[in-house]
Amino acid sequence: MMCFNFNRSVKLLLILIFLVVTGCSTTSSFNDRPPDSTELDNSYVRHSLHPFGKQKYNVSSKYKNTVWERLISLYSLPDIQNERVDRELNWYLRHPGYLARVQQRAEPYLHLILDEVEAKNIPGELALLPIVESAFLPEAYSKSDASGLWQFIPATGRLYGLQQNTWYDGRRDVYASTKAATSFLKHLGETFDGDWHLALASYNYGKGNIRKAIEKNENLNLPTDYWSLDLPKETEDYVPRLLAIAKIFANADKYNINLHPIPNRPYCELVDAKSQLDLNKAAELADVPLNEFLKLNPGFNHSSTAPQGPHHLLIPVAKAQLFKQNLAQLPYDERVDMKRYHAETMAETMAQIRHDEIRTIPNQHKVKAGENLVSIADKNNTTPQSIRQANHLTSNSIHSGMILKMPTPQNSSGTLSTTKTKPGSSQIYVVKHGDTLWNIGQKFSVSGKDIADWNKLNSKTALVSGQKLSIKASNQQAVTSKAVASLASAGIRSISYTVKQGDSLAQISRKFNVSIADLRKWNPPAISNSLTPGKKLKVILNT
Repeated sequence: MMCFNFNRSVKLLLILIFLVVTGCSTTSSFNDRPPDSTELDNSYVRHSLHPFGKQKYNVSSKYKNTVWERLISLYSLPDIQNERVDRELNWYLRHPGYLARVQQRAEPYLHLILDEVEAKNIPGELALLPIVESAFLPEAYSKSDASGLWQFIPATGRLYGLQQNTWYDGRRDVYASTKAATSFLKHLGETFDGDWHLALASYNYGKGNIRKAIEKNENLNLPTDYWSLDLPKETEDYVPRLLAIAKIFANADKYNINLHPIPNRPYCELVDAKSQLDLNKAAELADVPLNEFLKLNPGFNHSSTAPQGPHHLLIPVAKAQLFKQNLAQLPYDERVDMKRYHAETMAETMAQIRHDEIRTIPNQHKVKAGENLVSIADKNNTTPQSIRQANHLTSNSIHSGMILKMPTPQNSSGTLSTTKTKPGSSQIYVVKHGDTLWNIGQKFSVSGKDIADWNKLNSKTALVSGQKLSIKASNQQAVTSKAVASLASAGIRSISYTVKQGDSLAQISRKFNVSIADLRKWNPPAISNSLTPGKKLKVILNT
């Protein structure tokens, strides 16, 4: 009897073990199959709305240890099967020359971009967004006033810390704009709960517009994913374009596309010059051809870094140490060609006289039915062109209810607020912490050596906070408002420049000592945005 009970107990124990093992096996296999409706919990529903899991690709051995292997390892968007993606993919495959060009252009920037993509923990595919935005041309400029690799419009650029002034445009600064763009994209990804299709669409079309499109579909009981929204054609093509190019690079062998061999190591290094520096001289210090140097540092509008900064420069890694050594040996007084600096400062003033003929004041006009720009301009003693300029309008099209800022003509005298100082007169400057003879000279358009001579100092004398220095007016400072205005009205002529192979707007602006912004103002967008050999550019010179 005891034997029977023992055997029975053993059998029961074996059955229980079998059931437990079976149960564990069933539980562990849950993630390997789709759950039925009774097993769906809220966390699964949330995940299914935004199915952006890691996507694995096998990279050919010939691309091992290249930037492509690193890029593709960071992919995290799914392989979408959609006719819009297929259409864009086929376009790229029909244009292999374009694919080759954008890869070559990307070489100096891609490692830097991937560093920021990884730091922000956003999908690796987003590193390829400059192909869609600018074809990896850091000086690209659009009709909507977007600029740079990432095509920031002015307002969004300023929102993300990109300075924009007559000397410098942070939207074209490769380093600064990449940090800003990845931060912006990360914010958009969080805004749309990790739905990167919607995030990308909003980068192109704006968050508010995407939300309105979602709300419209919600009201119609329609799906609210990116592919179901009613969007402008540009935005409908935008996301498929990125997905298509990412897919081609991940399957290069399949599509018979050769990837440009880009090593997975930094191409350039960020160096802070800590003061204004002539760009031609910087290229010499780094022993880098000027055109290559400017490709890395396209954010500056003139021949030097901006007087008030920033002064950081991207230098090829192989030349960075040489650059630092040469820069350390270069006296501050020799960092900028002062003649050129004064010429460009004067040219900037002249350009302001020529082009900033209006100033905006708080006057506003609410457009009434039947009004047009011509009639509104007549009522407000201005011109349709001035109204368009003040309101950033691209055409004469306006609508009833629109609020327009009304510009007023400048003073009839046309004078500027320029200090009327006689040559040889002096003023007292109180030294502040961090001042040097050189940077004080920059403020007053004189040389550090002159300041030292005027105050009987050695050029190497350390300045002390609170110390008083006598600063004499230079001939440059003594130019009166009337003289500047008369220079603006006389000695100005327009020439036609024929674009040569390899020319860029930055190079042409330096050639003629004019700003890139002016070159764009003087020429139609179709010409200034796409420089091809043989095209004619209008350039206004101060003779």
